Amino acid sequence: MSRIGRMPVNVPAGVTVNINGQELSVKGPKGELTRQFLSTVSLALENGQIIVTRSSDAPSVRAIHGTTRALVSNMVVGVSTGFTKVLEVNGVGYRAEMDGKNLVLYVGYSHPVVVEPPDGITFEADAKTHQMKVIGRDREQVGQVASNIREIRPPEPYKGKGIRYIDERVRRKAGKAGKGAKGGKK
Repeated sequence: MSRIGRMPVNVPAGVTVNINGQELSVKGPKGELTRQFLSTVSLALENGQIIVTRSSDAPSVRAIHGTTRALVSNMVVGVSTGFTKVLEVNGVGYRAEMDGKNLVLYVGYSHPVVVEPPDGITFEADAKTHQMKVIGRDREQVGQVASNIREIRPPEPYKGKGIRYIDERVRRKAGKAGKGAKGGKK
């Protein structure tokens, strides 16, 4: 069996789970998430835990077993504590500000870039640390919105300017050789 797929998902206090056939609905303090799963896996709620079982040992069914369990776990964690992605802005004059619930980025363009949050997503920006947070209950949506923000001005390899994830390491390049180097005009 899948090592991840066979682990039960604990349901914390304050979270209600409703299983209706192949549809799982999870409701908690951060909101509600609903998802439809394939018929090759079955979901059951036993003793405050969600158990994911598969119908056969076919390779395609085994592959989806662990994925389904991970998706169920992400739903439970999302409605109870939520997910956060932290990005930082590097560069002279680059900054991020909040305008109501919108995120406004000043990242070297002739105009500020305004990012409106989709449903279920909130932004936070700290001017002192040049960091911004994408917060939400759906892990996939939080990651996609953070990726879209990073695409506005990805980090460049020479000076490292741009928007990057807080734990991202940008590989730096040396750049051109200076004046007076071998082969250059004197």
